[in-house]
Amino acid sequence: MIDRLQTLEDRYNKLNELLSDPEVISDTNKLREYSKEQSGLEDVVQAYREYKDVTEQLKDAKEMLEDDLDGEMQAMVKSEIAELSESKEELEERMKILLLPKDPNDDKDVFVEIRGAAGGDEAALFAGDLYRMYSRYVESQGWKTEVMEANTTGVGGYKEIIFLVKGNGAYSKLKYENGAHRVQRVPETESGGRIHTSTATVAVLPEAEEVEVEIHEKDIRTDTFASSGPGGQSVNTTMSAVRLTHLPTGIVVSMQDEKSQIKNKEKAMKILRARVYDKFQQEAQAEYDETRKSAVGTGDRSERIRTYNFPQNRVTDHRIGLTIQKLDQILEGKLNEVIDALVMEEQAKKLEQIGE
Repeated sequence: MIDRLQTLEDRYNKLNELLSDPEVISDTNKLREYSKEQSGLEDVVQAYREYKDVTEQLKDAKEMLEDDLDGEMQAMVKSEIAELSESKEELEERMKILLLPKDPNDDKDVFVEIRGAAGGDEAALFAGDLYRMYSRYVESQGWKTEVMEANTTGVGGYKEIIFLVKGNGAYSKLKYENGAHRVQRVPETESGGRIHTSTATVAVLPEAEEVEVEIHEKDIRTDTFASSGPGGQSVNTTMSAVRLTHLPTGIVVSMQDEKSQIKNKEKAMKILRARVYDKFQQEAQAEYDETRKSAVGTGDRSERIRTYNFPQNRVTDHRIGLTIQKLDQILEGKLNEVIDALVMEEQAKKLEQIGE
């Protein structure tokens, strides 16, 4: 591990030199590439430097014990050795985690697709609650959202809403939201006060660059139609809405959010690229394919990753058995406690696999 850490520090130092090179500074692509690489190494290099410093201090303290010290001084040195040994162990564990294989998509922006599933109008309202929750969370992280497409219902919820989240590390946190979410509460329309169970599905797709997935124009069928509102009524007499069909995969994306056909096509292409990229990833990684199948599911009530229980103000993440009595706070976007627990669980499993 130490050899690998030293190699990473050497590379980090080399990148510092490169980023000061006039040739690199004048080349936008190289400057962006090297800056991104350096940023990715910063945490592990900082931890390694702290580790080397603590190790050196520990060595010096142990050497001091070999000298003829009085009782009080000897006690102080022993206390310092205990503290430094603890710090060294903590840094070793931290470096192990920082060296774990990183998901190549972690730093990417993401498309989040929320759909009301089982439960009719109540499911659509819950989809709206989830969108609001994620919007608040995104805001707290200093990220930005852009609604790509929204299909509303008459009661105020969403049959479907797709939005782009722009922010460093967005996928690394939001990827854990992939799956079916279940809500248990008394709907406003329920006169008898009975608790209903409904679901909404969340799909999180990393945004794909053109260089990562090549989509040929000949492989796309483009259809245009008039935009429609709730109930199907036409809200635009021009043929501004766009439907793109990727013929090799059968993936279809419709977009009518903008009044301009060109803008709708641009948005649809971004989503199509992300979905095709996601599909290719699944085919290339059979393990990932199985994970997604069990996580996203069909939106049926029995297939869920998390339950939001309103009467008991409780949120339960079924993947890690985490239960929190803070539903009101979670719905306000305070998701860090849940997401951090999922990150730690994933790291623990990776460390376990490495140990095996």
